[in-house]
Amino acid sequence: MTTPTSRKPLESREDVMVLVDSFYAKVRADGYIGPIFTDVAKVDWEEHLPKLYNFWSDLLLGEDSYRGRPFPPHTKLNLERGHFEQWLRLFVETVDEHFVGLKANEAKERAYRIARNFMINLQLLSLE
Repeated sequence: MTTPTSRKPLESREDVMVLVDSFYAKVRADGYIGPIFTDVAKVDWEEHLPKLYNFWSDLLLGEDSYRGRPFPPHTKLNLERGHFEQWLRLFVETVDEHFVGLKANEAKERAYRIARNFMINLQLLSLE
């Protein structure tokens, strides 16, 4: 665990990689949402992590490296509100363990918006 004094501003692609790697290590180890990634979605982490680096680097650093649509792959996973809440809790915890400052706060706010928008879109899909 990182001590508060060793936290730093989130400012580079390398920082994004630390965030993504640390976060998804927690996700994979989590008894509640981990099985969704390993058993249901059957994520190939070697292929998926670089996409996540690009996604978060685009959002936080203004890179233009992400190609894709993040929402569609989530529509067939039978996700519930609790899954998003746990995802968000682990994400915020990971950011707070490693980073401070404006970009760290932006990362948490963007994660909150992503979780909220995914939940709204999944609810709308279930009404169709």
